[in-house]
Order: sequence, then C-alpha cells, then structure tokens
Amino acid sequence: MTRFALLAALGGLMAAACTPAEEPAETAEASLTSPEITEADLRWRIATLADDAFEGRAPATPGGIAASQWIADDMARMGFQPGYEGSYFQPVPLLEVTLDEAASSFDVAFEGEPLGLSMGEDVVFWTKRAADQVEIADSDLVFVGYGVVAPEYGWNDYAGLDVEGRTVVMLVNDPGYADPDSGLFNGNAMTYYGRWTYKYEEAARQGAAGVILIHQTEPASYGWNVVSGSWTGAQLDLAREPGEGTFAAVESWVSEDRARQMFDLAGLDFDALTAAASQPGFTPVEMTGLTASGTLYNSTRTMDSRNVVGIIPGTTHPDEYVIYTAHWDHIGVRDVPEGEDGIYNGAVDNATGTAAILEIGEAFMANPPERSVMILAVTAEESGLLGSAYYGENPIMPYAQTVGGINIDAILPTGRSRDVVVVGHGASELEDLLTAAAADQDRYIVPDPNPEAGYFYRSDHIELAKHGLPMLYADGGEDLREGGTEAGQAMGADYRANRYHGPADEYSEDWDMSGMVENTELFFDVGQRLANSTDWPNWYEGNEFRGLRDAQRPAE
Repeated sequence: MTRFALLAALGGLMAAACTPAEEPAETAEASLTSPEITEADLRWRIATLADDAFEGRAPATPGGIAASQWIADDMARMGFQPGYEGSYFQPVPLLEVTLDEAASSFDVAFEGEPLGLSMGEDVVFWTKRAADQVEIADSDLVFVGYGVVAPEYGWNDYAGLDVEGRTVVMLVNDPGYADPDSGLFNGNAMTYYGRWTYKYEEAARQGAAGVILIHQTEPASYGWNVVSGSWTGAQLDLAREPGEGTFAAVESWVSEDRARQMFDLAGLDFDALTAAASQPGFTPVEMTGLTASGTLYNSTRTMDSRNVVGIIPGTTHPDEYVIYTAHWDHIGVRDVPEGEDGIYNGAVDNATGTAAILEIGEAFMANPPERSVMILAVTAEESGLLGSAYYGENPIMPYAQTVGGINIDAILPTGRSRDVVVVGHGASELEDLLTAAAADQDRYIVPDPNPEAGYFYRSDHIELAKHGLPMLYADGGEDLREGGTEAGQAMGADYRANRYHGPADEYSEDWDMSGMVENTELFFDVGQRLANSTDWPNWYEGNEFRGLRDAQRPAE
C-alpha cells in the first residue's frame, strides 16, 4: 500500500471514529502481508499504527477508536475469529477523574498546625472514588512499614492493627529490597507486594481513610518528577458499578524530605524505623500528634474504550487457550507551542508489540495450533494497565482453560542480540520453554538487569498473572551481535532519555529490524511449543501467584 493510500484509508477510519461500527469493515487488501514473520510485515504494521493519523492512539479518542478499528480489520482480513460475543471488541468502560487542584486541599498537621504541603512539590494526591467531593478530617497517622500482607512470606504489616478511618504511611518497594541477602521475599527483585498499586489496594481493604506513600528514588526506581508528572491532571480508572471496588478516600505520595519532617515532629527516627520495617515481626508505629485532612473536588466522566480480541481455533484442544497480549494505546496528543510536535506516536511503545502479536497470529493461521490461540490487544495500558485489568476481572475464557500467556511491550530496534532478557526472571515454568526456544536461535537467557525496579509488575501481563495465570514477559537483550553489551546499553539509555513517552518515539525507515524479527519468531516459537503440547506450566514453587494457580488447576 502506498503512503497516499494508507493515509486515505486512515482518513476514512478517522471520519467514522465518532460512531464506530460493532464489526470491522471488510478490507479489500487481502494480500498485504505474508504467512511468514517478515520484516516487511512488521514495518507495515508499525508504520501504520504509529502514523500521525491515529494521533497517538489515546483511549476513547477518535484516533484511539480508529486505531483499534484498524487492528480489528487486520484480524478480520487474516481470518481470526471474533473473540468476544461475535465481535472483535471487548468493551472497556473507563472513568476519568480530574481533580480541581485550585479548589482542593490535602495536608498533614502536627498538633493542629498544618505543615503546608505543596501540591506537586511536596505531595501529590488524588482519589479513585467516583464522587464530586471526597473528604477526610483529622485522620490519625500510623506508620505501617511496607504496608504488606503476604501470607506466603509469613508477613503482615497490619497484624493486630485497626486502621479504620486512619491514614497509613508506608514505604515503597518491599522488605527484600532493603536487605537483599536476608532471604526475605525475593531479595533485590521486587515482588508484587512492592508495587504502589498493591499498597493502595491493601490499605483500602484494611479500611484506611487515607494513604501516604513515601517516595524514595532508589527503591521506587524513578525520581519525584515521575510522580508529579504521572499523578496530576486527569486520571483514568475502570468505571465500576455502585458498590464495586474498594478505595481509600485519599491516595497520595509525599516527598522523602517532607516525610522525614513528619517523623521528626512525631519524635520518630525515620532511618531506624525504615530499617526496622524490613525485619520480620515489625510492629506498626503511631505517629503521635500528626493528622491528615483534605477536601478533594473532582469532575468525572465515563468513557468507552475497548480491547481487541481475535481467536485462532485449536485443531485438537479448542477449549484450551494460549494468550498473547500487547497494548495498542499510547498517550495521544498534548498541548504544545505552535510549531512543536504534540503527537505522542508510541512507535516503540507499543506499536511494535501490537504489530508482533498480529504477525504471530498470522503465523498461527498458516500453522494451525492444537490448542486455541487468543490475540489480545488491550487498551489504556498507559493509564494504569486498565484494559488488561478489565480482562483480568472479566476473562473471556476461564483461567482454568487458559494454559499461559506471553506479553510483548516495546521492542527496541537494536538489531540482533545474543541474549534474551526475562523480566521477572525465576517466576514460571514458561521460562523453560523460552530457554529451549532461545537455544535454537543460539541465544541465552538473562535476568532483568534491574529487578529492583519491578518491571514485571509494570506491564499488562501482571493483571492476568495476579489472577493466577502464568505469564511470560521477555525482550531482546543488550548483548548485541554487532557492538556487544556496550552498544545495547547505549541504545536502551538513548531511547529512555530521548524518546520514551515523548513525541520523538516515531517509526523510522532507518530502524534495524533484524532483532525485532528474531524476537517475534522467538515468541511465536514459545507459543507454538505450548499450543502444540498437553503441558500446563505453573509458577515456580514459592512464587506469590502459585497458590492461585494451584486452586484453578488442582493436581490430577
């Protein structure tokens, strides 16, 4: 397809985006791609999804609607079966909550005197409650260490504590980070209990009115600028029925400097308590004299987005499913001065992953699997893994019938590598399949070089994993066949510094696609091994999700 024809086709989709059809339109171009995994196929799909015509693929925008429609059309063209009630679209209802920062307030007081926390500089606060006004008043503070309840690790920071109506203060990451040689949790590699999302959820389950998470750059793996930039402005969440979901009234981050001030005022030693919090038997500590108060004014609106789902039916075991996930969305368009580029195209993040799962699905169509294969392109990952979270709570196929899954997120065009990085290394038996498939490419497996950052808990697969489903998240490595580790690390650092979540993340004809093709072939091979077997891989013993999977599939 010429670029003129491509833009014309995208223009037609954009024109129809405000009233999208339930079913994708027929596509005349039946031979655009080949059954093999090829560079040309990947380039065409990435260039299309990253085109300006889709305006950065933000959920529930005309560009996002058109992009998801294009993915559905591509699935239909290749012959995938519609995956959700006769449609390629699984509806995902979203709730947008925008805090009126000028009218809202949240502060901590000592003996009635407010500390004067400044929004964005000292604290960032919000609510996930679908309400125009949310309030807490004079809520007593208590330090709960890491705020973790992890039965499999024999850990409960809330043991014997009633936090109903109170505000809990906690550390980011988990106890293993503070003392990696202690044998606690998973050492230096963050577990699910170290994720900020879990901490807010657990505090709400305990009945807390407010949550204050202390930001520290090293254990968080990002600076305060990420906090202030990510949790201000409009925030998306799943739209829920009344009574569904449990949230504290106020969720917040506070800077380390302000946290230390709070501890000093309460007569507490921050460093000593941080060290104590990483040891078994830690007891919560009252932050005497400190209270939290806040009134949050919000505007809310509901929006409709959608996951795109296609099925390649299995020939022998059609009721058993292997699943591939990738998020199709990106950030969209930002207001910028005239003449600057405000479209966040998301070429690497994640037009590459979406293109890969479509390419893999096409390969399965040409090589019919014994088990069924689901290709799931999810929405609203950039807003908090919301499309995958919705699927996690509303699976199209029962987890007991889903064998395992592979997530593909942001494949860098770095060329071929000798290594394959497993994010969350040591999690599940799917890694055994990956090791064997990689060996056939003369490659070796390496753990994520930054396990303390918790990347395993920061992409879509985690929303299925926390329901028990074994999921694999891997990527090409840094040990490049041309340039070695030094070159691979430099390319990764350059992308993170200059293009990640920025308007410069654009497709280029200059990309070296050899590594991307090899990785896509690898992920197809892993899925093919799984789809053409009778094995049911599980999480490794000791993994936090093992118990859930054992309950879904009891030993026969």
